[in-house]
Amino acid sequence: MKKLTAAAIATIAALSLAGCNTPEDRALGGAGLGALNGAAIGGAGGAIVGASTAPRCPYGTYRDAYGNVYCR
Repeated sequence: MKKLTAAAIATIAALSLAGCNTPEDRALGGAGLGALNGAAIGGAGGAIVGASTAPRCPYGTYRDAYGNVYCR
């Protein structure tokens, strides 16, 4: 019974504080989400650019007996 009462009090306290967001809190949360999304987009863009600028083999690529790709 004590655990249930403690859990109920903690839930009520958390819910009462959940509505207390200031504009600064919302701005920081938005900045964090924007940074995560920007990092994902930047990482994908970097992977695309890196793959497209990889040096090409002038004579084509070949595979050895183990399936590894190499350039002659």
